[in-house]
Amino acid sequence: METPRLPNKNPVTPQPNPVQGMVMHMILAVALAHLLNDLIQAALPAIYPMLKSSFALSFTQIGLISLVYQITASLLQPWIGLYTDKYPKPYLLPIGMMVTFIGIALLACASSFYMLLIAASLIGVGSSTFHPEASRVARMASGGKFGTAQSAFQVGGNTGSALGPLLAAAIIVPNGQAAAAWLLLVALIAIGILFKVSQWTIIHMQTRAIQHASKSSFKLHGSMLIRAISMIAVLMFTKFTYIASLSNYYTFYLIDKFHLTIQQAQLYLFAFLAAVAFGTFAGGPIGDRIGRKAVIWVSFIGIIPFALLMPYANLFWTSILTVITGLVISSAFSAMVVYAQEAVPGRVGMIAGLMFGLMFGISGIAAAGLGYLADKNGIAWVFSFCSYLPLLGLATFFLPDTQTSHQSK
Repeated sequence: METPRLPNKNPVTPQPNPVQGMVMHMILAVALAHLLNDLIQAALPAIYPMLKSSFALSFTQIGLISLVYQITASLLQPWIGLYTDKYPKPYLLPIGMMVTFIGIALLACASSFYMLLIAASLIGVGSSTFHPEASRVARMASGGKFGTAQSAFQVGGNTGSALGPLLAAAIIVPNGQAAAAWLLLVALIAIGILFKVSQWTIIHMQTRAIQHASKSSFKLHGSMLIRAISMIAVLMFTKFTYIASLSNYYTFYLIDKFHLTIQQAQLYLFAFLAAVAFGTFAGGPIGDRIGRKAVIWVSFIGIIPFALLMPYANLFWTSILTVITGLVISSAFSAMVVYAQEAVPGRVGMIAGLMFGLMFGISGIAAAGLGYLADKNGIAWVFSFCSYLPLLGLATFFLPDTQTSHQSK
């Protein structure tokens, strides 16, 4: 007679949602929050011409506003990421957006240049808490498709950056500085989304962090790691100095050279930033398929001829070339973030904070420096000078081959 099977007296304790695939609703949530966050950020440079006129500012002062915002964002990010790698603080996401809310309120009622600087610094502090923590959530919900998740997260930000100038042109510029208060509604929506994201993160953080740490495809050591991070830093400098020349001063260039109105120039800026968003979206999934280094190489080498031609083009070809350059150069960022995170596993927040911090810091310093050069030599000279920056992208030849590193482990 067959012995009956008894029920298992020691059933396995259910684990919370093991990684089966990308958690799309959470990726979409952080991408939407990134859209709202960066829409607010993009609205600030989009209204620079209005602020310049209202407060009688020089290009150097415009650059200083951008510098204060970018530096407050960049300096805090790596430290926040490093701290939260060890001591997770998921509720920093909605708290940081509350700081941004205060900065927007001050921007809408500022009556002096110094109040504008304080408002910009508060918006920067809010941003510095958002990026490393939201990037961590995107990786946590990726299901192992790190590049795709990072691209989806980043394209949300780039879409917000593209929409910011449109919002500024449609609402803030025609109605004046006080209309910036409409951005408070954007911040409130973001706070609600980020509160829900924080609740999900608390439930799923430990299991997903352990599983994703085991999926890291390679790890670099010693001189190889130093070389990789150094080359990534050079490429970040190249990318974001060049991007700063367009995102901060493209409208001034178009107004100066082609005599466009502020609203017309902002439409061209929107086209460039939309191309940046689309390129970012494409870069991550392609990197998951063909490798991070290949995407980085194509992005930086591919932009060179288009950038060199741009200062000599008419209005039509200037718009075409800026769209192409935005599309090509933006495809590398997600690949660079994931490349660095996988090279230093276990430091997801620190690397995200360092990468986004470098992005903001380089952009801020570049904005101030380019503003000074524009005052001294003219905006057309600045664009001619910046057309040579992509040549630094030749540093991609010195990046370690991640596939070789993985095979030799």
